[in-house]
Amino acid sequence: MHTRKYTVRSYYERSGVMRLRGAIIDEKPPGLYFADDERALPIHQMVVDLILELPTLMISDVEVVMEVTPHIQCTSIESSYEQLIGMSIGRGFSRQVTERFGGVSGCTHIGALLRAMAPVAVQSMWSVRHLDTENVPIERFSEDEASRREAMVFNLNSCHVWDEHSEMAQTALRGESIGIPVWAERRLDELGRSHDEWPEF
Repeated sequence: MHTRKYTVRSYYERSGVMRLRGAIIDEKPPGLYFADDERALPIHQMVVDLILELPTLMISDVEVVMEVTPHIQCTSIESSYEQLIGMSIGRGFSRQVTERFGGVSGCTHIGALLRAMAPVAVQSMWSVRHLDTENVPIERFSEDEASRREAMVFNLNSCHVWDEHSEMAQTALRGESIGIPVWAERRLDELGRSHDEWPEF
């Protein structure tokens, strides 16, 4: 009866800058409204582009484009999302989006897309460690415990594994190795390569 698709991709623009692009498409199935129509019918199609500063994930520019909407008035809210500039897409972002753009202050669908985009930005920071060594969070293996905690700002208390009292978090906070990720281990095994190729962060 209805299909919703989210696509979110991050791009390394240049040193210290990431582009985050999200798209949302809502479709009705072929023939639902119009007999003999063999194509799915898009009813919402919207794109959000965010330019993020590294490593803070601060939003420095934003563009919202509503390509398909049910009403011509929908697009009048696009420029309101310039209020995102200056906000960090890190922890607390979803709450800020709801507070600032919830209800009559925004678009329900753009709000849902922004909340889907935030985790991709955080996940992309692991890629940044390979691509932009000058703009990565403080090293987790620092001698200073406060610095190690700061390096883990996007992880601590984000889920049950990263509860700051958990074995995983405490190991990392001591500056010790938490081991190789399961997915990296599997891929190296498939390639017939040594686990030593995995860089510790």
